[in-house]
Amino acid sequence: MVAHNQVAADNAISTAAEPRRRPESSSSSSSSSSSSSTSSPSSTAPARLRPCPAAAAPAPAPAPGDTHFRTFRSHAEYRRITRASALLDACGFYWGPLSVHGAHERLRAEPVGTFLVRDSRQRNCFFALSVKMASGPTSIRVHFQAGRFHLDGSRESFDCLFELLEHYVAAPRRMLGAPLRQRRVRPLQELCRQRIVATVGRENLARIPLNPVLRDYLSSFPFQI
Repeated sequence: MVAHNQVAADNAISTAAEPRRRPESSSSSSSSSSSSSTSSPSSTAPARLRPCPAAAAPAPAPAPGDTHFRTFRSHAEYRRITRASALLDACGFYWGPLSVHGAHERLRAEPVGTFLVRDSRQRNCFFALSVKMASGPTSIRVHFQAGRFHLDGSRESFDCLFELLEHYVAAPRRMLGAPLRQRRVRPLQELCRQRIVATVGRENLARIPLNPVLRDYLSSFPFQI
């Protein structure tokens, strides 16, 4: 999921999941960085979320050792992506290298607003958000630029991927509703943690008089999703 781990390339509207790809050579990283700069949303683009465009045909598989992700510009960027990866592994609604077709099929019968996060196959994009809209399932790229996350077509950016998700869950238009978890029945301890975070706020978790083990558990996923 990070540049030095196995990752999946994304054409955003693929019809089947592809295996994760291995890290790239330095020349491939350089060319992908150039591609990233041309595909990023401009500052003057309208603040309207754009679904991922359909691709005419699946991109050919790269040679072994290739990847389309640029190298990180700083250690801080690397830490943010690795933290996002760890939180995604713990959240229950991260579906890994699921294809856009597979994501849309899983969302088709769900209520409007149901969403999941998966690996993106779009060039220089780590994650994609698939959500059931009133018109049907759609997918939106989650960009990571200058150390912040934002949805394709939006000017609002966030330090943390889960802060982005919480923002759109709580927004007046409620673009996002409930996440689609791979495991429908959640453990009681997860439900208790979510209720505690919602009650006291994640900024106050350290003030709760608990033993270190319970405090560490609360802070390991301090979000209300």
